[in-house]
Amino acid sequence: MMPPLRLQPILKQRPWGGRRLAERWNKASGRFVAWAESWEVADLGDDQSRVIGGPFDGQLLGQLVRERGTELLGPHAAPGPFPLLFKFLDAAETLSVQVHPNDEQAARLTPGQCGKSEAWVVIAAEPGSQFSVGLKSGVDRATLEQHLAAGTVADCLHSFPARVGDVVSVPAGTVHAIGAGVALAEIQQSSDVTFRLFDWHRLDAHGRPRPLHIGPALQCINFTRLPASPLVPRELDSSEFTDETPSAPEATRHEELIVCEHFEWRRHSSSGPAISLRTDGRCRVVSIIEGAAVMTPAAGSELLGAGQTLVVPASCDRVTFEPQTRCTLLDAVPARQFLPHTGNSG
Repeated sequence: MMPPLRLQPILKQRPWGGRRLAERWNKASGRFVAWAESWEVADLGDDQSRVIGGPFDGQLLGQLVRERGTELLGPHAAPGPFPLLFKFLDAAETLSVQVHPNDEQAARLTPGQCGKSEAWVVIAAEPGSQFSVGLKSGVDRATLEQHLAAGTVADCLHSFPARVGDVVSVPAGTVHAIGAGVALAEIQQSSDVTFRLFDWHRLDAHGRPRPLHIGPALQCINFTRLPASPLVPRELDSSEFTDETPSAPEATRHEELIVCEHFEWRRHSSSGPAISLRTDGRCRVVSIIEGAAVMTPAAGSELLGAGQTLVVPASCDRVTFEPQTRCTLLDAVPARQFLPHTGNSG
């Protein structure tokens, strides 16, 4: 049985990055602390998560997928890289207005890459911060092109406040921009294909504007998609994840955040009873976003704090998290579409 894997984060600089990843979640490298993204789980070309500790210490995630794919991903996993990319993101400034392709568009526009659908959970938000996700009703391609030419694309965007705990789905083809003052956790397809429509006249470290990709972006936008809003999580039965009856109903909460064709994402919170997760033949990406917990697989235990992430292999039957304080964790699995059809999905 392959044990849960702790991975070394891959830190990314961007012009809009902030300091919270270093100051709040201890994501730092040397003396530099202004990071935009911390890629917690990645198997994407040269961006490879490296295992920290345990019997696979120092090995790359992609190497384990190739050499031990059945143990890691499950006996029915399709060939290819690890199917998900998980990251933390801190926006001190507003990100560019952008769009991601779907799988078919990515194959045509960026051969060798897959599409990029993603979802967010807000973990910090300054007063007045907001998202732009989707276009306002009635904005078609011609209208958007006019506003792009005039530099007034913000007038086309559907925006709403960012609040801690909100869950936002951003399917491929959705125009979006994360606003200044937001930090979030993001689960996505294993892709880094982004087409920028507008970058707020921002200059890079060399005083040059970053490239825009208006042509391919316009090819990828789904102009029929309705304006977005935060998702309403579906509450799950606590007995499925907790072995003991909580002393108070509010002691535990288990939610299904999103189920889409690429991934499923859940959120678990507890102030006492242990959270128990079964792999059910699929790997899991589990991240602590609040508090701390002692993780107990079959081979031992380990204390995890906020901002720490691990991959639970499919061969690890069950993993348990014993909260040390009020603890919240996110739990992502590849959608069953990632597996060949084997009958009822259950």
